[in-house]
Amino acid sequence: MQTSCIYKMIYSDGSSLAGYSMFALRRVYLGAYAAIVSLSLTLYLIRVGFAVIKEVYLHQRIEQGFFPRSEDVLHKYDNIRRFNKSFGELKPASNSYLDDLIIPVERDSIIQERENATILMLCRNWEIPGVLQSMRSLEDRFNRRYKYDWTFLNDVPFDDYFIEATSAMASGKTKYGLIPSEDWDRPAWIDEELFEERLQMLKEKKVIYGDSKSYRNMCRFNSGFFFRQKLLDQYDYYFRVEPDVEYFCDFPYDPFKVMREKKKKYGFVISIFEYEDTVTTLWDAVEEFMDTYPEILHPNNSLSFLTDTTMVGRFFPVVDSNTDYNLCHFWSNFEIGDLNFFRSDEYLQYFNYLDSKGGFYYERWGDAPVHSIGASLLLDKNEIHHFDEIGYSHVPFETCPTSISARLVLRCMCDPNGESNIPIHPNSCLMRWWKNGAGKLFIR
Repeated sequence: MQTSCIYKMIYSDGSSLAGYSMFALRRVYLGAYAAIVSLSLTLYLIRVGFAVIKEVYLHQRIEQGFFPRSEDVLHKYDNIRRFNKSFGELKPASNSYLDDLIIPVERDSIIQERENATILMLCRNWEIPGVLQSMRSLEDRFNRRYKYDWTFLNDVPFDDYFIEATSAMASGKTKYGLIPSEDWDRPAWIDEELFEERLQMLKEKKVIYGDSKSYRNMCRFNSGFFFRQKLLDQYDYYFRVEPDVEYFCDFPYDPFKVMREKKKKYGFVISIFEYEDTVTTLWDAVEEFMDTYPEILHPNNSLSFLTDTTMVGRFFPVVDSNTDYNLCHFWSNFEIGDLNFFRSDEYLQYFNYLDSKGGFYYERWGDAPVHSIGASLLLDKNEIHHFDEIGYSHVPFETCPTSISARLVLRCMCDPNGESNIPIHPNSCLMRWWKNGAGKLFIR
C-alpha cells in the first residue's frame, strides 16, 4: 500500500512520479544500449588489433627465418679467392657466386669475331668532354677487344673537332649522322598554345626538364625514330651510350653475342621508378592501346612487372601511383637492343598510337617508360635480359657486382655497398623484375 501511495503522489507542478519513472527507464535503456554498442566496438577493435599484431608477428617470424638465410647465401662466397681451378664459361645474368674461379688467360685478347652491331650515341658538339669520357671508359672495359663501330647522331652537323676527337678515341670505325628535321622537330599537329601552357605548368611544379623543348624532341626521337636512321639500317643490334657515364668493370663477355645466342631482344642494367608528373596520362593511353589491339600483346608478356604494387623483399613501391602503372621502367641511358624489334609492325603500331596522344609534348613522356612498357607488353618476358655483371654509373645511380670474386676478376672499381648503388634499394624496381619478369639467374 505504501508503494502504491507513493506512485500516486502529486507534485506541486501537477506532474506525477509515474511520468518521471518512465523517463528514467528510457534513460537507463539508452545508456545500456550505448554501453553495449561501445563494448561491441571496443571488442571489434581489439580483435582487429590482435589480428594486426598476429600478422606482424608472423611476418617478423618469416623475416627472422628467411632474411638471415638469404644473407648467408648472398655472402657465402664473398671471401673465397680460388683462382687456380677451371670453371668453364661464365653464364650471363649472374652474381658470380663461384668457389672455382680463375682469371681468364684471354681476358685482354683481341676478339676477331663480331656481331652485326654498333655502339650508338646521341649527343651534341658541346658535350665532347663527356662523350670522350664515356668512350674511354667503354673502350677500356669492352670495345678495345672487339672494335665495334661507333655511330653518332645529332640534330645539327658535327664539327671538325668532334669528329677528330671521337675518331681518335674509338678502336672501331666512326660514323656521323644528321637527324632529319621530320624525325626530330615538334610535329605541326601539336597545339602550340596548349604546349606552351603545359611547359609553364611543369616549370612551376619544378619537374626536371619540365620546360625544355629540346628534351621533349629527344625523348620522342629515342622512342620512335632512332632506329629509322639510315646509318643504322645495316645493323641488327645497338648499344646505347650517353655522355658522362662510366663502366666500372671489364665486360666478361660480348653482350651482343649474348643477345643473339640467347635470343634476347632488350637488355638493361638498372630499373627504377619514373617521375609521375612527367607521365600523367601515359598509362591511360597504354590501356586504350591494349584494349584496341589486344591481339599484338605477347601471351607471355611482363605486364605484371608494370602493375605489381605488392611488397617485394622488405619494400613496397616508394611512389604511390594514381593509375595501375607502378611507374617501374628500365633506365634507358644503358640499353642493348635488337633493332629489328623496334622496326617491327607491333612496336611501330604501339609508338604511333602513343605519339598521336601528344604526351611527348603536352606532358614530358620519356623514352625510358615508353621503351620499357613496349618491351614488357610486346616481348616474351624471357626475351628481356638483365646484365648484372656489368658495373655502370649514370648520375645519380650506379650498379656494382656484389661478389668480391667477380669484382677481382673483372677489375671492378666500385663499391657494392655505396649509397648510389641501386639494385637492391627502395628506389629500385630490379627485385620487382626478378619476381614478375624473367627471374634471377645465377651461375651454376
